[in-house]
Amino acid sequence: MTDRIEVAATELRPLLEEFILWARANAPDSDPELVGPAALWHRLAFSPDLGTWKRADLRNLLLERMPKVVDDPDAAADGMLPAVDAYLTFLAQTGRLTTGSDSIDDLRAELDDVEDQFVEVMEDLIDDLEGDEDDEEEVGDLGDLEPFADALAGLPTIRLRPDSELAAAAREVPLVAKARDLALWVGSGRRMGDDTLLSDAEIEEALTAVGLPRPDTTGPLAESVPQLWNIWNLAVDLEFLEPGEGNTVAVQDDTSEWPFDDDEDVLDAWMLGLHSVDYGDPEPSDDDLAMALAGLTRNLLVRLLLGGGSRELPELREELAEAVADNDELGGDAWEAAGDPLASVLDWLTGYGMVELDGDTLRLTALGTEGVVHLVDDSDIEIDARPAIESMSAHDLLVLSAELPEEEADAELAAWMRLREPVKAAEELLEAAAEDEADALIRVQAASVVGTLGAEAVPAWQAALKEPSLRPYAATHLSQLEVEGAPQPTQDDTYWLILDMWTISAGLGRAEFVGSLRDIDPEMLNELLEVIWKIPHAHVEELLDRISQVHPDKQVAKAARRALFKARSAQA
Repeated sequence: MTDRIEVAATELRPLLEEFILWARANAPDSDPELVGPAALWHRLAFSPDLGTWKRADLRNLLLERMPKVVDDPDAAADGMLPAVDAYLTFLAQTGRLTTGSDSIDDLRAELDDVEDQFVEVMEDLIDDLEGDEDDEEEVGDLGDLEPFADALAGLPTIRLRPDSELAAAAREVPLVAKARDLALWVGSGRRMGDDTLLSDAEIEEALTAVGLPRPDTTGPLAESVPQLWNIWNLAVDLEFLEPGEGNTVAVQDDTSEWPFDDDEDVLDAWMLGLHSVDYGDPEPSDDDLAMALAGLTRNLLVRLLLGGGSRELPELREELAEAVADNDELGGDAWEAAGDPLASVLDWLTGYGMVELDGDTLRLTALGTEGVVHLVDDSDIEIDARPAIESMSAHDLLVLSAELPEEEADAELAAWMRLREPVKAAEELLEAAAEDEADALIRVQAASVVGTLGAEAVPAWQAALKEPSLRPYAATHLSQLEVEGAPQPTQDDTYWLILDMWTISAGLGRAEFVGSLRDIDPEMLNELLEVIWKIPHAHVEELLDRISQVHPDKQVAKAARRALFKARSAQA
């Protein structure tokens, strides 16, 4: 569907751009921006012909399709119908409304007919969104990390361990092994019970399979084995178990292969189960008391991270008891009702490989630190976490450097370079730059760093001549180093470098992009546009399109449109 949307949007763009210009003079009170989604979904769902509009299609578009895709129902309620009216009028007046369409009068009549219903649907959407916001405001259990946002943002840089080390630790996680064993016991198609997932006899077998003791109870076993059900849920999270046909559940084919050989597969699986930390929350029999303790495990984890990765357990226990009491009026009662509220928390986190207890000192493991950072990131909270310098790949380094202030980026680069011989560093950086031909920023960064290595980078530059995206940089630097037999930079190489610079400035925003264009004399820029469209750069069409839209000089904008047409024609 994404490809269809992109194709349709590309097809519509010239027509919508012309409509926007038309609307300024002919429908100044309408909002042309609101037409885009309606025109796009009309093209996708109702008519491959941009100029064919029917009353029935118009009604279905506005009442059935738009409520599912509209971004701002408030703006749509106020302005979408007038905008669509203006767009249909534009089509009719410019001869774009095809003979197979209903008349413009009939289409306008349909807009009048659906107006009240359309506004009502949009208002319902607004109410739903406001209700969702209210619900979100009401949710504020102990697992909400937002109150810690400022403290987390103020932490010094957290260094994450290499994937190989984390994967090795994940392979040893007891709870994942138990989830695997339970899934293998379930087998290829076990039928679930109507009242409980498993019968008492099956529960006893399952307990044996995962190494849990049978509880001493005279009542139904299903009500006395919360740890088993947590492991069951973890097996589902890890995708070891999946629902089958009818009322059945089955083991996934590759479950028996855990622990997997590939480090990435191991970490992907462990991350799937990361949100199982919530299973560590204590569960008193009273639901209200259980809710007062919801999120306790996450709260403990973030306090450990803020404590530099370790805390003394007696102090942490007292702090958490106070937090529970402050968060909920039933918090104090819930803490007492749970007996030892941290028992289940520590049991689960230890079993998932995230913490270790040494006497009274509770510490995050390397796997635990990785997990908490992911939980914080999932909450959209800023935190400075980076791979350990010694485990950072060249690509990781370049990506990180692009996001850091210049001084910090220089420090990271210097620390990374100290761990490598210059020849090896140059090779790794240029190989990273060649990974994605579309990533101009990474390419420019790599070339800039390697350029500081002087003659020691010559072998890497010579190898880079074979990469089309790096050849312009390699030829330029080899020429500057006066390397015998090195090719001289060509005019096309220069054009490629210009396109890379434009790509980077375009990524910084409209003002930066326009500023970079204004640095070039309009006459020279026109001459450049006459030839630069031929360069097989990943962003050439996008850049030409953008120049045609934003350059203040009409002659330059016109030259960019001509160049864009030539570039697209060459690709056809």
